[in-house]
Amino acid sequence: MLCIKDSDFVLDGRTVVTLGKFDGVHRGHRKLIDMAKRLAITNNMRLAVFTFKVADGLRYPYMDSSQITTFYERERIFDELGADVLIEFPFDDEIADMEPLSFIEKVLKEKLNAAFAVVGEDWRFGKGGEGTCDLLKASQKIYGFEATVLEKELHDGREISSSWVRDEIRKGNMETASVLLGHPYSICGKVVHGNEIGRQMGFPTINIVPDKDKLLPPNGVYTAKITMSAGEFYGITNVGVRPTVSDEGAVTVETHVFDFDEEIYGQEVAVCPIHFQRPEMRFQSREALMQQLEHDIEFAKSFF
Repeated sequence: MLCIKDSDFVLDGRTVVTLGKFDGVHRGHRKLIDMAKRLAITNNMRLAVFTFKVADGLRYPYMDSSQITTFYERERIFDELGADVLIEFPFDDEIADMEPLSFIEKVLKEKLNAAFAVVGEDWRFGKGGEGTCDLLKASQKIYGFEATVLEKELHDGREISSSWVRDEIRKGNMETASVLLGHPYSICGKVVHGNEIGRQMGFPTINIVPDKDKLLPPNGVYTAKITMSAGEFYGITNVGVRPTVSDEGAVTVETHVFDFDEEIYGQEVAVCPIHFQRPEMRFQSREALMQQLEHDIEFAKSFF
């Protein structure tokens, strides 16, 4: 998959483009991608996914800085879903002030070379979000593309949205979040060296440092699934500051993987907190912590 991260590009050949924020790549987003992929195959065109990336140091009041999926995680998902091109277009003051018709002409037509554009019914574009799906469809013949507007995906009669997914993650409702996403929520990163306190207590762990903008569930212990180059494993994950053994206050993601004790520093792993077991707490001694960890492990193994 070709990944473009700047505004200085022009795609060769006509394309099928789906546009959106795609945070979480939830079931509604996958509905767009599936439709765009079918059009791309039918018309022998490349499938391009277009999303915005806010320039470093800039924040806009209508954009949530916390991300269900980081851009790195999104790249992995789009690649798995069969996208040919991913455009992470810089969202800066210039693009924020661009009039809707200028966006259609300069970006959708000239840069993306779109023959088909697939969007959700609530998609907005251009200055102040003034561009609507009605304007997009009214511009089809003028700019030589065909617009497909899809209705929102529903769950239990309610529209699936990234904000709903965020709410469930913030509450620790990981099962509901996974249903809305259509895949398990995950935290991806490279395994880094820890203080090896877990190993000293007989519970070796793999540690990753989450991205600063990554939306994390509440601090606590989770039943977890772990995916790495060696395969798929199960374990328990602690999201938090480890108050019993550390005074640093930095949030880490620390996972004890069942039946696994290899050194994989520097390797990429994906940790999926599947079920919230208990909140993080401070224990009076390491012995008390070890006893609780044994109970946590017993519960997680019975869960799986």
